[in-house]
Amino acid sequence: LSFSIQSVIMASPITITLIFLFLLYSAEAKRTYIVRVKHSDKPESFSTHHDWYTWQLQSISTDPQSQTESESPLLYTYKTSFNGFSAFLDTEEAESLLRSDSILDVFEDPVYTLDTTRTPEFLGLKSEFGVASGYSGHASNGVIIGVLDTGVWPESKSYDDYGMPEIPSKWKGECESGPDFDSKFCNKKLIGARSFSKGFQMSSGGGGFSTKRESVSPRDVDGHGTHTSSTAAGSAVTNASFLGYAAGTARGMATGARVATYKVCWSSGCFGSDILAAMDRAILDGVDVLSLSLGGGSAPYYRDTIAIGSFSAMEKGVFVSCSAGNSGPTRSSVANVAPWVMTVGAGTLDRDFPAYANLGNGKRLVGVSLYSGEGMGTKPLELVYNKGNSSSSNLCLPGSLEPTTVRGKIVVCDRGVNARVEKGAVVRDAGGLGMIMANTAASGEELVADSHLLPAIAVGKKTGDLLREYIKSDSNPTSLLVFKGTVLDVHPSPVVAAFSSRGPNTVTPEILKPDVIGPGVNILAGWSDAIGPTGLDKDSRRTQFNIMSGTSMSCPHISGLAGLLKAAHPEWSPSAIKSALMTTAYNLDNTNSPLRDAADNSLSNPHAHGSGHVDPQKALSPGLVYDISTEEYIRFLCSLDYTVDHIVAIVKRPSVNCSNKFSNPGQLNYPSFSVLFGGKRVVRYTREVTNVGAANSVYKVVVNGAPSVGISVKPSKLAFRSVGEKKRYTVTFVSKKGVSLTNKAEFGSITWSNPQHQVRSPVAFSWNRF
Repeated sequence: LSFSIQSVIMASPITITLIFLFLLYSAEAKRTYIVRVKHSDKPESFSTHHDWYTWQLQSISTDPQSQTESESPLLYTYKTSFNGFSAFLDTEEAESLLRSDSILDVFEDPVYTLDTTRTPEFLGLKSEFGVASGYSGHASNGVIIGVLDTGVWPESKSYDDYGMPEIPSKWKGECESGPDFDSKFCNKKLIGARSFSKGFQMSSGGGGFSTKRESVSPRDVDGHGTHTSSTAAGSAVTNASFLGYAAGTARGMATGARVATYKVCWSSGCFGSDILAAMDRAILDGVDVLSLSLGGGSAPYYRDTIAIGSFSAMEKGVFVSCSAGNSGPTRSSVANVAPWVMTVGAGTLDRDFPAYANLGNGKRLVGVSLYSGEGMGTKPLELVYNKGNSSSSNLCLPGSLEPTTVRGKIVVCDRGVNARVEKGAVVRDAGGLGMIMANTAASGEELVADSHLLPAIAVGKKTGDLLREYIKSDSNPTSLLVFKGTVLDVHPSPVVAAFSSRGPNTVTPEILKPDVIGPGVNILAGWSDAIGPTGLDKDSRRTQFNIMSGTSMSCPHISGLAGLLKAAHPEWSPSAIKSALMTTAYNLDNTNSPLRDAADNSLSNPHAHGSGHVDPQKALSPGLVYDISTEEYIRFLCSLDYTVDHIVAIVKRPSVNCSNKFSNPGQLNYPSFSVLFGGKRVVRYTREVTNVGAANSVYKVVVNGAPSVGISVKPSKLAFRSVGEKKRYTVTFVSKKGVSLTNKAEFGSITWSNPQHQVRSPVAFSWNRF
C-alpha cells in the first residue's frame, strides 16, 4: 500500500495529527527487504552464512520476541543467485543493518507482474527440428526447462510422460508436497515442482493464504503457469482445443524436454525475494533453461533481482528467457533488458478467430471472438453506446450500465481501463444480450480474441469509429453478431503485437532490446482446472486448454526453442544460443513484405521486433555466432556508471578489476547494434564471430545503411579455415553533417553472407539519450 498527501494546507489540527500518526506507523511498519552482504566477511565462528545472517538480525532486532527460528525475520538465505538474504524488518532495523561494514546494500523487495496449437507448425517445427535435420523427437530428453510462474496443474495431459526415459542424473530438484499437491504428481516429464511464498506472505501481513484461490503449494490456481510451461515443453496432446476453437494437436516447443516449475507468483504479484530464492534453487537443481514470463519497470542492474539472479544462471551455463512486457506500443517500455538474458516480444500467428457485426445499414464489420456459447439467432438487436447517467458507461465499468437502458440490446464498450472480459460480464449482468468491444487510439488496430461470457466480438479503432458514428447518426441502429470459428493461413503474419513492449532500452541504450519476437497472440496451451478461462470468479466453465495473449506467451516459445538448441549443441554457451536465435530471425512476413506493427499497421522496426521473428530451423545452423564470456559481461558492467560495489552485487565476486573496461557499453560482443551518438559524429564498435558452420567458410559483408548515417566495415570479408575459429571486424558509424539532434531513431543492418548462411544484425541509431 502507498500513501500520498494530496494537500494538507488548511487541514484541521485533528487531520494533521492523524496524518502524522499514519506516517509514524508507516515508518515503523515492517516490510520485506533484500540485504546484500560482503560474502567473504563471514567470521569463522559461524559454520554457515545462514547462522551469521541470523545472528546479525538478532543483534539489531527491535522485537525481542522474534528470536526463535519459527518467528525469525529471516526469510531466505541466497547461495548462488545473490550474496545475501531477505528479511522482514522495520525501517529502524533496516537502517541499523546498513550501518554494518559487512552490509553492502539494503533495498525494499520489488514486486513484478505476470506478462500475460498452431505454433510448432508456424515456426516450422515438425517433430522437433523435423526428420531432415537428423534430430529425433526425443533430442531434448536431457534438457530441463525451469519455469518461474504461478505453479502447475499436474493433472494436465501436457505433462504426460509416456515413453520418456529416466530422469537425467544431473537433476537435483524435488517435487514438494502441499495441502493439495502430492509429490507423486511429478513424473518423468514434470520432474520438479516447488513454491516460494515467504515474500508474498510477509507483504500480506503473514495472512497471504486467506483467500480461497490461494494455495501454499506448487499447484496452479491461476492458469498462467500451466499455460507457459506447457508452451515451452508440453507433451503432444491430440484432439486438443479451447471450447472447439484452435482444434488440433497441442504441444510445446521441446516435447522431449523435462519441466521443473517454481511457483513465485501469487494474487498480489511476484516478489523479488521469492524470485531470487527460486532462481537460486533452480540453478542448484540443475536446470538448463530458465523461463520467466514476468517483469516490472526498468531499474539499474544492481537493483534488478531478475538481472542479478540471471547473471548467476548465465555463469553456470543456464539460458534465461524473459518476457519484454505488455506496455506497448509505448516507447521505451521494454523490461528485462540485461544483456545476458533473452528479451522476448510478441507477434501474431497465421491463425485467427473471425467474427462479424452485421449492421442494420447493410455494412459488415470484421472483428474477432472466442465466444463459444449459443449464437444470437437471426434477429438483429438494437445497439447502444455511452447511454445513461454514468460518465463511464462507454467503458462498461462495473456499475456503469443501467439495466433499463441496455436490457435486451447489444452494448458497444470502449476498450481500456478494466479487463476486456469483465466488460462482457458487466453487460451481461445489466441484461445486455451482446457486446462489441471497440478499440480506441491507445490500442489501435490490434485484435485480441477473448472467451466472453456472452456473445461478443472485438473490433479495431477504425472499425470502432465507424460503429460509433453509425449509432450516433442512425435513428434505429441494429446489429447481428456472427461467429466463424477458426481460420488458418492468415495474411499478413506475423505482425508485431501492439501490446508488446518497445525499446529503446532506458537502462543501457547501447544494447538493443527486445532481442526477438515470437508467437504471443491467441496461443493455445494447457490450463488449470481451478479457474475459468476468463479468470473471472463468475466464470464457472472449465477447460483443459485456454487461449491467451501476451509476451508471457512468447517467452516460453523461445525458452523451449533454446532447449532444443541446447540439445542439438550441448557445447554452446547461453550467449551462443541467443546469438543463433537472433542472427537467423526473419524480418519479412508471409506476404514477403517487411514486418508490420499492429498498433497502426505501419512498418515495424527493431525497437519493436529486435532482430526479428525467431526461425528455429535456421537457428539450428546459424553459421556464425557472437559468443560472450562472463569476463566480457564484467567489462561491460565496468563501462557503466556503476561503482565497483554495484558491479560486485551483480557478479557475486569478492572484488572486480575494471582496468580493462570497454570504452563504450556498445562494445559488448552483442549480436545486434545500438548506436548512441550523444553529440559525437563517429562511433566505432568491434565484434568477434565464431565459426560454427563448415570449415573453409567465407563470408562477405552486406550493409544496409540509414539515411543519416554512413557505415563502413573492415575487413569486408571473413575467411574461416576451421570450425571454432574466431575472427574480428570493426564497424565505423558516421553521423552525416547537418543531422539535427532530435529524438528520432533510424535503423539499418549488417549481414555476413555466403550461399549457406545469412548472419544478420540489426542496427539502431539515436542521437540523444532517451
